[in-house]
Amino acid sequence: MRIWVDADACPNVVKEIIFKAAARCEVRVTLVANIPLRVPTSPLFDSIVVSEGFDEADKEIARQVQPGDLVITADIPLADAIVAKGATGLNPRGELYTEENIKGLLRMRNLMEELRSGDMVHGGPPPFGPKDKQGFTNQLDKFLTRNAKKPALK
Repeated sequence: MRIWVDADACPNVVKEIIFKAAARCEVRVTLVANIPLRVPTSPLFDSIVVSEGFDEADKEIARQVQPGDLVITADIPLADAIVAKGATGLNPRGELYTEENIKGLLRMRNLMEELRSGDMVHGGPPPFGPKDKQGFTNQLDKFLTRNAKKPALK
């Protein structure tokens, strides 16, 4: 099992939570972005820099993700792609993306995009706050408790 992070827009506080939890459970973490990112010095943590361009990080994650992996992303089309490959997605605000809910979330995302492009709806999600941080931490802990059974580097 590996945790993949769509790191271009992932809040730093979420990355710190991921590093602490992954170190505790001995789970590999890979951050994917189009700029170099710092990761703690550990054989558990690495990063991949992709070329600049629309959705390049998403494409790389979708290409490499394996069944049972966890992907941290707010990108619903990426979540749809990784769920189709047997992985689970987790939004930085604590919402899980699963086979049971991803198609409905994708339809809602597409509807909202249409409404925004038609100037019928304005704005996006509220700022990331303490409730979001707690929701993410709780879902990550639950996922790791259920799925991180073996150390990743053995």
